[in-house]
Amino acid sequence: MKIRKELWFGFILMALIIAGTAVMLLSAPKITNGHLGLMMLALVVVAIMLGFPTAFTLMGMGMIFTWIAYEEDTSKTLTLMVQSAFKVMGNDVLISIPLFVFMGYLVERANLIEKLFRSLHLALARVPGSLAVATLFTCAVFATATGIVGAVVTLMGLLALPQMLKGGYDVRVSAGAITAGGCLGILIPPSVMLIVYGATAGVSVVQLYAGAFFPGIMLAGLYIVYVMLLAKLKPALMPPLSAAERFVPLPPLTESLSKSISNTALPALLLALKGRRNAQVPTGYILSQLGVALLPLAVFALATAFAWHLNTRPAEAQPAVAVELAGDTGLAAPPGSSAESSEGGLAEPPGSDEAKEPAEAGVQEPPAAEEAASAPPAPAAASAAAAVVAPAERTPATQGFWIGAAVGAGALALFYALLSFQRLEIFKMLLGSFFPLLVLILAVLGSIVMGLATPTEAAAVGALGGFLLAVAYRQFNFTMLKESVFLTAKTSAMVCWLFVGSAIFSAAFALLGGQELVEKWVLGMNLSKTEFLVLSQVIIFILGWPLEWTEIIVIFMPIFIPLLDNFGVDPLFFGLLVALNLQTAFLSPPVAMAAFYLKGVSPPHVTLNQIFAGMLPFMGIQVIAIVLLYQFPEIGLWLPQLLYKN
Repeated sequence: MKIRKELWFGFILMALIIAGTAVMLLSAPKITNGHLGLMMLALVVVAIMLGFPTAFTLMGMGMIFTWIAYEEDTSKTLTLMVQSAFKVMGNDVLISIPLFVFMGYLVERANLIEKLFRSLHLALARVPGSLAVATLFTCAVFATATGIVGAVVTLMGLLALPQMLKGGYDVRVSAGAITAGGCLGILIPPSVMLIVYGATAGVSVVQLYAGAFFPGIMLAGLYIVYVMLLAKLKPALMPPLSAAERFVPLPPLTESLSKSISNTALPALLLALKGRRNAQVPTGYILSQLGVALLPLAVFALATAFAWHLNTRPAEAQPAVAVELAGDTGLAAPPGSSAESSEGGLAEPPGSDEAKEPAEAGVQEPPAAEEAASAPPAPAAASAAAAVVAPAERTPATQGFWIGAAVGAGALALFYALLSFQRLEIFKMLLGSFFPLLVLILAVLGSIVMGLATPTEAAAVGALGGFLLAVAYRQFNFTMLKESVFLTAKTSAMVCWLFVGSAIFSAAFALLGGQELVEKWVLGMNLSKTEFLVLSQVIIFILGWPLEWTEIIVIFMPIFIPLLDNFGVDPLFFGLLVALNLQTAFLSPPVAMAAFYLKGVSPPHVTLNQIFAGMLPFMGIQVIAIVLLYQFPEIGLWLPQLLYKN
């Protein structure tokens, strides 16, 4: 029987792990509990590679080695297991996982991805590599709405791969675009992986979501730039679409307007309203089309008004100076008086019971004009002066605002100059497919990032939104609901059992002293911060070959996280690097799950080796993205610092 290459790779890797562990134990002058902890770690990795269930392998190994560490005390072993499991069950953040997963499965079954891909495919028809670019864009949007890698890769394999192959696209490029785009759900919020990392590392999931937003956009942008450059340099790999493939049929009434007046949508609709129209086109239809065409103008006007409001917002009003207030009545506060505070402002006059009486008794009648003119200034006057604030005035708009508004107006003018009735139909298709997803994404991520809701509350809103989308697009039925609930329960149970197994394993590893041994070994290497980050990311990159991201997070992050303080590494920044790196767990041969998802729905002539070959350039782009994030940490840290840190 011929053994496949990936099996040989797995066997060789397991042999290396076992040999390395044996050498470590044999070379040690004395085998300590710490060495047993490292042996437990090696056995867990080998068992997972052999196909044993990850969660139960972690629990089983953890309990066996805990029993050894407690010198065969079964009572203490069971107590540790129960305490570790209860600690995981009390983590509120994990409640958001089934809700986000349920939202993803509902959105997947709302059949929006097909409409989104079709509309983007037509909108980007003249872009080099338009089908591949539309695939990546669709994957990015759909990953943001679902976060389920397997679902996105499988659906795009069924939807985009046949069209790309029919259009003459190279098999490797097509497979690479689908698998790389589908894996964006690992990084782009609402990513389940970020929730798992946050719960494991003790990092705020809200800040992780804010931090991963721009790295996710950056990675998707790098993918799209690569595809466009490749299509420009080697057009044979991605031939441009023919005129027939770019053709958009017009509704009969719209076609009548196009022929009788003009094919440029906005002028034709305006002229039709003035009376120069075909009598067979109702006014209501013209108004509805005009309303759709003017939507970008309305959005631009609202955005510009909001930007102007923020840009010209007055500074916080300061209390008026006592001298200015007294100048109106010819009175001035003497220097050094009790009305002057140590900070140069106004302070409450000391010990005056009379000054407090009006506040306690309510509003008092003002004194007569003669009494007010002759009465000396009371201590209450200084207190009243402190309450008076200078009138606030808006500041002039900055030059940057006017430049931005001018650029936006120019882009809008170009949009309407090029807006034909065919493009208007494409725009309507985008509104019907992209806009509902955009609203759902903004409702979920916006509420989390802006602090309006916790991840769990936002996940509940997202689940409700996915349900409403399925109902609105007439895809909801009992079978769909049953399948979504079953898949959600299956996925959530897997993740939660992984957490329980990880907690037991981590407790056993720490009890044996394995963490202390690893820490001494790493610190003994005298690494700099950069060297530590490079070493850790290389280890995670290699682990991504045989293991999935869930296993890497729950097994190895508890080992890495305690080391971060020694090197001054922010756990949030480290999590973003890990999130970018862990995409290799789905893209790196020979155990690339995305490749197997795609192979399962591909035509028979598409081989696994072709899929692997198409994934390799995108793996290189991931490495570039990691380097960029390390060199420019603000890509990931700017938004969390802006929103959550003073």
